Amino acid sequence: MATRSIRVIFEFLPREVATMNRAPRALRSGLLCAAIFLLTGMCESEPVADSLSLTEKLAYTTVRIEVISDRGRGTGTGFFFLLLQHDSISVPVIVTNKHVVHGAVRGSFILTGANPDGTPNSHLVRAIHLDGFEALWTPHPDTLIDLAVMPIARLLRQARAEGFRPFFTSLGKGTIPSEDQLSQLTAVEEILMVGYPTGIWDRVNNCPVFRRGITATHPANKYEGRDEFMIDAACFPGSSGSPVFLYNLGSYEGRNGGTVMGTRFFFLGVLYAGPQYTATGEIRILTIPERRDTVTTTSIPLNLGNVIRSSRILDFEPVFSAPNEGDH
Repeated sequence: MATRSIRVIFEFLPREVATMNRAPRALRSGLLCAAIFLLTGMCESEPVADSLSLTEKLAYTTVRIEVISDRGRGTGTGFFFLLLQHDSISVPVIVTNKHVVHGAVRGSFILTGANPDGTPNSHLVRAIHLDGFEALWTPHPDTLIDLAVMPIARLLRQARAEGFRPFFTSLGKGTIPSEDQLSQLTAVEEILMVGYPTGIWDRVNNCPVFRRGITATHPANKYEGRDEFMIDAACFPGSSGSPVFLYNLGSYEGRNGGTVMGTRFFFLGVLYAGPQYTATGEIRILTIPERRDTVTTTSIPLNLGNVIRSSRILDFEPVFSAPNEGDH
């Protein structure tokens, strides 16, 4: 059955809330998508600390995934998301790429602990290990979509059994842009990607790395007919599964070329692949591999990435809507 959710936090910048009803349509749309649909996941859970900034909360949506398979050890990026949100019910899951967990016999999530008051303790870090790792993940219903999700109930049970209270925040459906909202974007937008490129992270504080870039194709267009778009950003092994956000703080460029005042935020998609020069000189779209301890370089990244649209995560909802399937 579905794991019980805790209260969802809607955040607006106070000044923007006061003026939203009087704002032009384009601005109002931008402000509405700045309503951050983030949920605190401190075990059963208390509210997230108000002192955390938006980017700090985004950092806590991600989780470092370490895997062991017959290919050796590797790392990738996952993030927390809420499926089937309705009133106080939801199915919290971790999302990543299928290729990150493919063949993994054992996996670990590196989690931050919570203080007694519900705030995160960045110096309290624990690796929660799970066996039979690949089998815990549900692949996307479309075999061509490189996404997989894992309900977090088992992870939380394991953490509780070890006396550990994890802290995390989850993205929700409210952060996914509609087709109309995507059509209001320009071809070149600023993006923010959060993850663990080449396995790099702040080990002491359990923090991911933020990377900035731009959209390389229009997010409203289906690149090569697929539900994805491209970004211009450095996409290295370990970035697989990284969430990609549109994040404009304070102002952004409107479609008419003017400057719109306000903060705009969307969860655009999930990085999974990128074009690379192969050893034979061809340019091919290759999945961004999880970072491995031993790597033989046979291709050169072009600093471009293929991003699966965030709306495809909602394709998992029918899978978990059947009775007794929300909690593996």
